[in-house]
Amino acid sequence: MAVDVGDKAPDFELKDQHGTPVRLGDLRGHRVLLVFYPLAFSGICHGELCAIRDELVTSVPDDVRVLTVSVDSLFSQRAWADKEGFTFPMLSDFWPHGEVAQAYGVFDEQGGRALRGTFLIDGEGVVRWKEVNPVPSARDISGYRKVLDEFS
Repeated sequence: MAVDVGDKAPDFELKDQHGTPVRLGDLRGHRVLLVFYPLAFSGICHGELCAIRDELVTSVPDDVRVLTVSVDSLFSQRAWADKEGFTFPMLSDFWPHGEVAQAYGVFDEQGGRALRGTFLIDGEGVVRWKEVNPVPSARDISGYRKVLDEFS
């Protein structure tokens, strides 16, 4: 079942690359840019997450939290974060495998990974914007600033 604009965002708790639990519900009062990506250490994902590191997290308003999610283990997430200097939360949707991606309607059953789904969730927990791209299609990270401005 896909999550649509206007829907309440499904709550979840996942561990980040340091093993720290992150619960969406604990971020009420903040806007959340929730970015699903297929796999750590893969080419397109590398470009997208480097753009998030270099162009987005340094310039988002104070009320915005950027969370990235993949089906990789937290150990893979940590190795990749350490190698690339990713300091934003990289959440592991490893087990139950892809459960959060499934809840948001962005799990690729055949590939066993998330699609490139991005959701802007407002401070009340409502989805205000979404974009879902197939695995081989990179997202335009620069468009996130426009969406954040539009829904500020």
